[in-house]
Amino acid sequence: MWRRILILVLIIAVISFAAYKIEITLTGTPKLANTYTPFTQPTAQEIGSFDTLGFTISKADAESLRQTPEAEEELLPENGAVEITEDLLQLGREAFYTETFGGEYFQSDVAGALDGPINPITLTKSIARLGGKPTTNLQIPLDKDVEIGGKLFKAGTLLNTGLDIPKGSLLPLGMRTSIKEGKLRVGITCALCHATTDSEGRILEGAPNNDVDTGLLLAFGTNSAAMFRQTGVNPTEITAGQHTYIKANGETAYLPDAKALEDAVDAQLLAWPPGNFDSTGDLANNPSQIPPSYTFENWPYGWSGFASVGWFHGLTTLNNNVHATNSDATTGADSSLALIGIDKETYLGTLLQNSANPSFRLPEGAKPSEFFDKIDPTPGEPGINRTIRMPGYPKGSIFILDGLMASTPGLPVAAQLNGMSAWQNTLAPPPNQSVTDGESLQRGARVFANAGCIDCHSGRYFTNHDVVSEQEIKAQPSRAKALAKFPLIFTDPQTYPNSETVPVAADAPVLDVPENITPKPQQQLAYAQNNPAGGYKVPNLIGLYLTAPYLHDGGVAAGTEAEQLGMAGTLMQHIQPDAAASLRVLVDRNLREKAVAANRANPDLQVANVDGSGHEYWVDEQAGFTEKQQNDLIQFLLSLDDDPEYLVPSENSNQ
Repeated sequence: MWRRILILVLIIAVISFAAYKIEITLTGTPKLANTYTPFTQPTAQEIGSFDTLGFTISKADAESLRQTPEAEEELLPENGAVEITEDLLQLGREAFYTETFGGEYFQSDVAGALDGPINPITLTKSIARLGGKPTTNLQIPLDKDVEIGGKLFKAGTLLNTGLDIPKGSLLPLGMRTSIKEGKLRVGITCALCHATTDSEGRILEGAPNNDVDTGLLLAFGTNSAAMFRQTGVNPTEITAGQHTYIKANGETAYLPDAKALEDAVDAQLLAWPPGNFDSTGDLANNPSQIPPSYTFENWPYGWSGFASVGWFHGLTTLNNNVHATNSDATTGADSSLALIGIDKETYLGTLLQNSANPSFRLPEGAKPSEFFDKIDPTPGEPGINRTIRMPGYPKGSIFILDGLMASTPGLPVAAQLNGMSAWQNTLAPPPNQSVTDGESLQRGARVFANAGCIDCHSGRYFTNHDVVSEQEIKAQPSRAKALAKFPLIFTDPQTYPNSETVPVAADAPVLDVPENITPKPQQQLAYAQNNPAGGYKVPNLIGLYLTAPYLHDGGVAAGTEAEQLGMAGTLMQHIQPDAAASLRVLVDRNLREKAVAANRANPDLQVANVDGSGHEYWVDEQAGFTEKQQNDLIQFLLSLDDDPEYLVPSENSNQ
């Protein structure tokens, strides 16, 4: 083992020396043979079909349009048409596993993701100890006492990261490591959260990594205060420190005390349960469960349904959001005053005052925006990540929330984002071979219909695409209204056509993004407009056997033992939820009451607004169903895989 560690350290040292002037990247796209995808029936998305800003043109209709030059114009990239091709899917798959759009600069140079107790040496040693074997939870031992966010982690503690290591891999799945100018940087790709491995090391593409502890990984960075927007910590309410900066009006002021801010943010990040992440940046701590990437016919996207227009019915919007303030908080500087009440200079100064890389650290008495322009690795564009300004910037839109689209120079506009959308739309969970009792499945389908589940979870993919008001669904309310302020910065949605190459010319044409693909009331509810409580979208039910725990906050969970109830009794104890037991908690009011009580008794979960409440649609004795019918329903739900063998009867029957 130690020989393997020494070799890895020497490799890193040699590469670091050689890569001072060039960038060397350690990442990769797994071979299909190492995944379950070859054994999975793909979705009905057609090669040869088109997506035109959210509207689908079938392969047959495309062939018909090609019969006349005038009609064929509908298929041109100049009009926003994206053809689904094998090349596009390959581009999307590669981007899913390897593309960060430069996010490693913020994560490493600003947030210090690898500068704390989790660093290249401890990471390398922990992977080397596996001896090439896979794991779904990389454990990293601490070699000394560490206090993070007010919690003492003793030497010898094994940090359960939830990072997946495929068989024989030198890096966690979804982690991109690069070395340039002697600096080792780490960034994350979609695969970190939206792919996982099984115990044998085979990769489940699109399945959520439901035990990755993003809160812990962020908190152990040296400047995780730069992620304050994802928590409930407002830096303007932190006692001022000694670091001065120049405000927009030219006055000198003091930034919040760096240590106090770091401790407060770390404490809230450590409260996140494994498998959850806060992607809303609303100064409220409301992480949600990482969703699967079984996206076909599952629009609108996001837990509130906020991604509802544009290419692939909003999926491209969702993919872009991952590479906005979720991974690079500097992209939110121009909208920070409107959205969170913090002016741009204070916002940038707060992010940069304790940057991990001294070159990115705000000097004493500097004006933050002027300093940022000097150190920005993407000069001329807002933020650190590689982005382009959309028409109307600095305003955003329902299409691109903050007005910045992640893009790579030399490629067409939205090429990688659209590629990821098209590829994700091919994904489905592999067959669930543990559910084989056909008669039980048929009975369960009847229960599904009789209990009214089909009213919302309808059709081939078990969703009616609605956003349901929080007052009706009665789930933990915090996240439903998280995007309520974004319409304050919205303008009419527009984009550059995908015929344009990045960087986009100043005189590039502009296309209007149609908003009529999703009903206006649904769009408004997603942003808590005309209903201050907001809402949650109806998700599909495909792959439930892989996606426990349940509901948006993941609070509906159970293990195989009776006392393992709620998020408090499972993932917070590093115990994987059992899908069947968790589904029973979902539909049985007595068990749910106990699970919610367990969650509400956990102080961390209360800080993170996680309790598993709501969705009070019961299939239990009080609702008139027997234990056998409940069991049949659970088996039916577990059977919804890549090719569900479901039978929903046309007439109600309790038989």
